[in-house]
Amino acid sequence: MQSVKNMTSGSPLRILFSFALPLMVGNVFQQLYTMVDSMVVGNQLGLNALAAIGNGEWLNWLVLSLIQGFAQGFSIRLAQDFGANNIEKLKRSFVTSFRLSIICSAGVLCFAFASLKPILHLLNTPAKIFPITVTYLSVIFAGVPIVMAYNFAASVLRSLGDSQTPLRAMIAASICNIVLDLLFVMVFKWGVAGAAAATLIGQLLSAVICYLSLKKIEIIRTQKQERRFDGAIAAKLMKLAMPFAFQNVIISVGGLVVQFVINGCGVLYIAGFTATNKLYGILEIAAISYGFALTTYVGQNYGAGKIKRITKGVHTAVIMGVTTAAVIGAAMFLFGKVIVGAFISSEDPKEAAAAVKIAYHYLSIMSAFLPILYLLHIYRSSLQGLGDTVMPMVSGGAELVMRITTIIFLPKLIGTEGLFWAEVLAWAGADMVLITSYYIETARIKKRYLEKI
Repeated sequence: MQSVKNMTSGSPLRILFSFALPLMVGNVFQQLYTMVDSMVVGNQLGLNALAAIGNGEWLNWLVLSLIQGFAQGFSIRLAQDFGANNIEKLKRSFVTSFRLSIICSAGVLCFAFASLKPILHLLNTPAKIFPITVTYLSVIFAGVPIVMAYNFAASVLRSLGDSQTPLRAMIAASICNIVLDLLFVMVFKWGVAGAAAATLIGQLLSAVICYLSLKKIEIIRTQKQERRFDGAIAAKLMKLAMPFAFQNVIISVGGLVVQFVINGCGVLYIAGFTATNKLYGILEIAAISYGFALTTYVGQNYGAGKIKRITKGVHTAVIMGVTTAAVIGAAMFLFGKVIVGAFISSEDPKEAAAAVKIAYHYLSIMSAFLPILYLLHIYRSSLQGLGDTVMPMVSGGAELVMRITTIIFLPKLIGTEGLFWAEVLAWAGADMVLITSYYIETARIKKRYLEKI
């Protein structure tokens, strides 16, 4: 059964939306199990356990983003080869990227465990939540090969125009995770380790579903003689993936600095920011989906030489993104306080109310400026689809500078209110780099390539 989709013809609006919609639904399920995970931990294990998971959030994201950076970087080349209808090169790229994924997975696994405790100490993690954070992240990091397996398989499928299979995989993983969360934490009483184990088992299920689908795609099936490691292609793949991964590392470093500052404000602020950060995925749920759709769309059309079609698709995505951001932001203003309150539980009602107040204020600020985040995803993904992973990496540097500058200096001017603006100003810094770079890059490409009709 062929599930690939060529995106080099047809209405950009219809193609982008039909491709992004299953990804959005899949992300809804992913965020659902993330939220249930935090609700179970927060309500069953208490404020300290929730704060412990939040304390490790950016370190966890650092490891995850390395994996995603490599997987998505490799998939850019596959989308371009597919768009150019160069099946022989597509097969070589697939085989080589598969082997590189195994190598990168081993490297990330070693880094994760080597850096776990040293980074938590550098973050000034409060003593009462330090061992809980270590337990949670140790289980999560043990599953790095599983996470790489899913991200690689899903990225390949998306590069070939298949957004349906990752949706089915995410639905299955979400249901599995929620059931196991309730079982491991509430019945077996395994604490945060149980919550982490439930997440990994769900991801394993999603990886299996994606790989079973990959086996059915004829254009990437290879014979024994086609499975040799191609050093030249490996170098090109790593040239795409390394800036992608490094960009994510830069962003993560900024987040770790923010976490360091928040840790110094006490458990209430840690819990409040954790509750809101669990909704971060809901805020950018469509942005990520539009981004994946654009990377594939732009990559395939770039491979086919259809530059005017790329600009038309990106402009369409901008309108879709800004509109979606406004709708999601409004929903968070209306219902956000109730949602963040579901994450927070404490024996002291005043303590819980204070954490909810912090969480909702942070959520309100991000919701008001959400279109900035959507433009970030749209223009960054468009550049990556063109094969430019360097300027998105530079934009990560802009995020780092803005995030650190804000979190360190703004609180000195306006007090703790300054803590809430680091994320929004980081988005704005990245946008300035990405939007400028996109229009410079497309102008350069138009001069170099003749449009294919």
